[in-house]
Amino acid sequence: MLSEEKLEKTEGAKTPEKKKVRKKNRLARWFREMKSELKKVVWPTPKQIINNTLVSLVVMAAAAIVIWGVDQVGAQIFRMLITLGG
Repeated sequence: MLSEEKLEKTEGAKTPEKKKVRKKNRLARWFREMKSELKKVVWPTPKQIINNTLVSLVVMAAAAIVIWGVDQVGAQIFRMLITLGG
């Protein structure tokens, strides 16, 4: 008698039912693994969240001011070049 594995190898293509079961098993395993990985995550405290948010806002504001300043200098140089040419 042939075992299931040997029978599958001799049949060639697998039945669609077995593929569906395997996909369901893979999906279920993926969710189990994801859940276990999320348990390992060290979530920040509310104090850390507020601190990180404030730091992000300050850095963003500083970058905006620098970009605005470079834009103003560039616009002034452009205006000076136009007045020299006209």
